[in-house]
Amino acid sequence: MALASVIQSDRSFSIASALRTVSIEQAGMAALAAALNNGLSEPFAHAVELISGIGGRVIVTGVGKSGHIGSKIAATMASTGTPAFFVHPAEANHGDLGMIARDDAIIAMSWSGETAELKGIIAYSRRFSIPLIAITSGTESALARAADVVICLPKTPEACPHGLAPTTSTLQQLVIGDALAIALLEMRGFTPDHFRTFHPGGQLGASLTKISDVMHTGDGIPTILVGSGMKEAILAMSSKRFGCVVVVDAEGGLAGIITDGDLRRKIGEDLPSKTVDQVMTRNPKWIEPDTLAATALQRIQTSSITGLIVVEDSKVVGFVHLHDLLKIGVA
Repeated sequence: MALASVIQSDRSFSIASALRTVSIEQAGMAALAAALNNGLSEPFAHAVELISGIGGRVIVTGVGKSGHIGSKIAATMASTGTPAFFVHPAEANHGDLGMIARDDAIIAMSWSGETAELKGIIAYSRRFSIPLIAITSGTESALARAADVVICLPKTPEACPHGLAPTTSTLQQLVIGDALAIALLEMRGFTPDHFRTFHPGGQLGASLTKISDVMHTGDGIPTILVGSGMKEAILAMSSKRFGCVVVVDAEGGLAGIITDGDLRRKIGEDLPSKTVDQVMTRNPKWIEPDTLAATALQRIQTSSITGLIVVEDSKVVGFVHLHDLLKIGVA
């Protein structure tokens, strides 16, 4: 068989395998959604109410793949307003139980519900009456019998053809954990401002920056009064180097904008003899100071412009250029 035919055959096999995996895991998601529309709704709502009512933190625990998923769920909760961290059951049995306080709640994850390593943390939760939420598929398992709330996930085929590697099951665990985190976020009224507090670094933190934090203000805004001559407007435009000048009225209200594009389009119209009122574009794009940087960038890109005027209480208070947003790492 020619090499090209072998490669094509291998690719077809890989793609078919990927499609089977996606299809099987989609079926798992459909089963989870169906469960949430039926018997799973009550324990899920109970878990959200229980967590929202504690004075401490959410302790997530699990072993193996469940542990990896649990660590991600704890991180998601912590970043969305629900204090949480992951405790490994083996480390808990060797001293880390001391990290769990009586005003905390525990989410224990085990697909079978019979994970031996969880015995210590389960016993600890019962001894000190610490609320225990089980995420499992074992309705009659040791974990389920001990828990205050049991979120019982539907058993559906794993994507692994041998039914051994946790795939669909871990996806269900991940999604139900995300669902808990988002339900708690919405219940608490968690806002982008709160989110920024927990994500100050990187592109995400930059995207959540408010325009008021990066805009040019005062003398830094390229402005000129209505009625002014174009000679004066061109000088103002050149001095600020934003490629535009904002036209304002006597009260500081926005009247229009003149860009270098406007100058190029009207270059043969004896510009020096005109006033800004004759050249400016009326009703230009503008935003408010509390607009997020990511929103401003999107508006700049969709409008094919290089900057936005910032207006508050009908007055021009700032100007933000595309380069200001790129400088803080929004894009």
